[in-house]
Amino acid sequence: MKLFSKHERDRLTSPPKWEGGSSVKSDPKNFIIDDDGLEAAINSALILGLPLLLTGEPGVGKTELAEKIAYQLNMPSPYVFETKSTSEARDLFYTFDALGRFNASQTGGGKDAMDFVKWSALGKAILHSRKREQVEPYYRNHHTESGDVHTEPHRSVVVIDEIDKAPRDFPNDLLSELGREIFFRIPEYDNKKIVAENEHRPIVVITSNSEKNLPHPFLRRCIFYHMQFPEKALNSIVAARVQELKDSANSELVKSAIQLFLDLRKILAHKPTTAQLINWLTLLVEHGAQPHQKLEQIPESVHNTMYALATSPHDLVKLRGRLNEGYPLKGAPT
Repeated sequence: MKLFSKHERDRLTSPPKWEGGSSVKSDPKNFIIDDDGLEAAINSALILGLPLLLTGEPGVGKTELAEKIAYQLNMPSPYVFETKSTSEARDLFYTFDALGRFNASQTGGGKDAMDFVKWSALGKAILHSRKREQVEPYYRNHHTESGDVHTEPHRSVVVIDEIDKAPRDFPNDLLSELGREIFFRIPEYDNKKIVAENEHRPIVVITSNSEKNLPHPFLRRCIFYHMQFPEKALNSIVAARVQELKDSANSELVKSAIQLFLDLRKILAHKPTTAQLINWLTLLVEHGAQPHQKLEQIPESVHNTMYALATSPHDLVKLRGRLNEGYPLKGAPT
């Protein structure tokens, strides 16, 4: 059993080639886990073969954690299913273009149901867990999709993102499919059953913003963990995510920015997230802020970049008031 370790030094093998990006793009090797309980929860899910259900306020890194799991276990980037208010359990595996098939049948074509199937996140992961020849009938033209070439059987990470957005029946409808076997059926194709190979069983990570309660039968089938806001790790997160500050985790700029950020989280109705902190610091650097400077020394830059931290008119008013108190601009009315 390949278990997860939060430490970069403990990757199981050489990691896959992860593409670089801008200073605000998430990179799995820079995702910091400062929580031993979270590591234990991940490994509990791996050992028991159960979905990992993550709750926590928006921006704590629930979805990014799935990317970190794949990175540490040397797997491809996760397949992500973005839950909608109209989602059905089947949509997690595939969608079927019934109208397209009907229209094709009127012109004498489209007799094969698989020509009208489009695979979704968990469907792809299950197909990729098996040998190519075992699932060839289900592929048709789909195996040539970008980034979805089926070679050797392999294990994948699947994210069911924001499951609390789905109708209440959605999680209950997944109870059998995510049990001892991970499988699905295709009613449009003689009700064929496709089962994940146990050796390459997909790792399922489910996220929830706790906007509504999930049914207890579903919760009992998951390993649950609530991710706290990473307040103690913010300096390290900033240094890892903002290229220009990679050697400045304890600089005056970073310390004073984090202090204001934490103060704002106490007074704003919509608490700023870690991603907003990263965006704000990136903007400050673009406006010329230097690591040795405190925010008090660069009030104009602070005021010009504050819009990265507010998400409502009411919060923007509060934010402006807080900045005028602590970082007044020269010559501005008080």
